[in-house]
Amino acid sequence: MAAIDLVTVRAVVFDTDGVVTDTARVHAAAWKHVFDRFLRGRSAPFDVREDYLRHVDGRSRLDGVRAFLASRGITLPEGGPRDEPGAPTVHGLGLAKDALFRRQIREHGVAAFPSTVALLHELRQRGCRTAVVSASTHCRDVIASAGLIHLFDVLVDGDDAARLGLPGKPDPALFLEAARRLDSPPEETAVVEDALPGVEAGRRGGFALVVGVDRSRSLAAAMRRAGADVVLTDLADLAVTGRVPVSRT
Repeated sequence: MAAIDLVTVRAVVFDTDGVVTDTARVHAAAWKHVFDRFLRGRSAPFDVREDYLRHVDGRSRLDGVRAFLASRGITLPEGGPRDEPGAPTVHGLGLAKDALFRRQIREHGVAAFPSTVALLHELRQRGCRTAVVSASTHCRDVIASAGLIHLFDVLVDGDDAARLGLPGKPDPALFLEAARRLDSPPEETAVVEDALPGVEAGRRGGFALVVGVDRSRSLAAAMRRAGADVVLTDLADLAVTGRVPVSRT
């Protein structure tokens, strides 16, 4: 059974959407709505299983727009943060998606994956520090809505990335910032990711262990090529070894 060995790993950094919270599908549905409306008469519809996983998942909102449009050979002006949501600009499409996502979270709330919550409790009971990372500016709201803020020592999100000028995944900057705040060097820190850019970021950052979560059962081979040391369909299959529990919550 795959395991995080706390003899060699001092801290674990978790991606948010699709790893901690069941919000990746909400992001994907919002992107499909926005892109399908834009693509009508231009190109084939947005494919959630292929386009979202290959070009959008794990990236910042604007990088996701750029990457997907590039895959279709489409170039749009950048625009700016004051664009009308849905305007034919990179920012306009990003703003439309953002509005849809916020509405869905507000109306339906956020669910966490039980196996991830159990893993977080186990890690913290054994004295392991934890962080949650996301390119999204809604990370704190999502984690708070799921009732999980108390399970993380550190949170690094899209607001931090913008303030600090951190590039998005597959650059490891977000993960490295989380490790820095945890006072844990990358070679003693594990990363848990469900997106290919995030897996690659873990490898490029020199992290001790990169765990890929392939809930769709379609990315295992690609995750291993990107640098995952372990690929699982659910974190219930990831054991924790190396330290006795210390009753930390």
